[in-house]
Amino acid sequence: MARFDLPTRTVAALLAFALAAPGIACAADDFADFKREIAKRHEESVQRLQDWIALPSIAAESLNSAAGAERMAQLARDAGFQKVTIVPTDGKPGVIGTLDAGAAKTVGLYFMYDVKQFDPTEWSSPPLEARIVDKPGFGKVIIGRGAVNQKGPEAAFLAALYAIRATGKKLPVNLVLVAEGEEEIGSPHIGQIVHRPEVEAALRRCVGVFMPSASQDPDGIVTVSLGAKGVVELELVSSGEKWGRGPAKDIHSSLKAMVDSPAWHLIRALGTLVSEDGNTITIENYPKPRPLSAEESAMIAEASRRRSEANSKKSLSVQHWIDDLPWVQANERLESQPTVNIEGLVGGYTGPGGKTILPHRAAAKLDLRLVPEMKKDDAVAALRAHLAARGFGDIEVGASHPGAGRGTEARRHRPGALASERGLVPGLRVHGRAPEARLRPLRPGPRQRRACPGRVLRDRVREPERAGLRRRRAVIRAVLVRAREVTPFWAPLD
Repeated sequence: MARFDLPTRTVAALLAFALAAPGIACAADDFADFKREIAKRHEESVQRLQDWIALPSIAAESLNSAAGAERMAQLARDAGFQKVTIVPTDGKPGVIGTLDAGAAKTVGLYFMYDVKQFDPTEWSSPPLEARIVDKPGFGKVIIGRGAVNQKGPEAAFLAALYAIRATGKKLPVNLVLVAEGEEEIGSPHIGQIVHRPEVEAALRRCVGVFMPSASQDPDGIVTVSLGAKGVVELELVSSGEKWGRGPAKDIHSSLKAMVDSPAWHLIRALGTLVSEDGNTITIENYPKPRPLSAEESAMIAEASRRRSEANSKKSLSVQHWIDDLPWVQANERLESQPTVNIEGLVGGYTGPGGKTILPHRAAAKLDLRLVPEMKKDDAVAALRAHLAARGFGDIEVGASHPGAGRGTEARRHRPGALASERGLVPGLRVHGRAPEARLRPLRPGPRQRRACPGRVLRDRVREPERAGLRRRRAVIRAVLVRAREVTPFWAPLD
């Protein structure tokens, strides 16, 4: 679900990048031309997003990847990127583009054009129609697959580029675009995009990489992510053939009295991976997370104080945190701990009614979330060794899809971390009230809800000069305060 009023705040983000560079200044009324163009082009911007949502590219299903890359490339060209190329990989194609504005500074952009799978029966509105509906408490919103993750925020950014071009003014920064079609399966081939010599060279000129995203809470507070957890998605399969016990085909359930069950075998194996409550990893020799630093703990405590626990529970439809932890401790756990999660568990008959069978095969899809400094290979190796030591060596451990196995976090003195040193982000009031600038601490990485290929991109970007760093921090703070001039864009999770 994405709010109907889209891209104005994105203009401020572009100007913030410009203002972070020494020697560039911008008056508050410089937004006036942009705002007029955004209002003038509102309908076409919304239609562009709706058309994009109508073309779902789903990497896990190999659906519309080529068409998705073509659409992404065309959107970039239309937005003013002078050079746009579709890049083949061993998986789904990527898109790279450059926009040379003749500026002194260059900023990288990360886009994804793929979306997750969807079940239309679970949606209140058809997920590919991107209908505009009235949502109580929010006003007019677009509901569709990708409206929030990530086509809505990306469309808002592109709409800002259209508006800037229409004013006849040049962008204050050059742009380097890297777009992929496999983010939702863990970005297994993004390295084949960013390691191309011309892409590496372009990224090394960048002072940072920006990823448009929906980052506003229901109360209007904006959160800037400083990092991401890594993710490994695995499928564990128990079968009578591999086990050497149980049936090699589905048989009648009455025979359970004399035949072992591969499904129960899998369930017993899963139970050894975590504590009885499912909340603590018990895999032998599993990589350990580093402890939170004092600075990170302080940021979490202050952010927890300013955020609403009740609103968070309501938005997630939960009543309790793990172990009934207090709000601050729950957030510390969220930021600092790896997890072993069951995404799906399937075996035998799952249709309407019953079917009296003893299934010969059962499978569980897991995701392992890793915090920075933990490595995918270490986690998977520990899992395999643990299963073998516990008598479950027959269970097959395969990748649902190879993923971004390492977490990432912002390094000090990188542009993405400049504001974090002061711990400030703008909070914008919504729901018809006057915008009110409020500043609150950022959350430290890793980002709590998802992973992204941040490390691959981060390691390509050069360290910016430290000269003028203090001034840049002060200028960025001024830009954040100036956010009171900007109409907020609200976009909750879809």
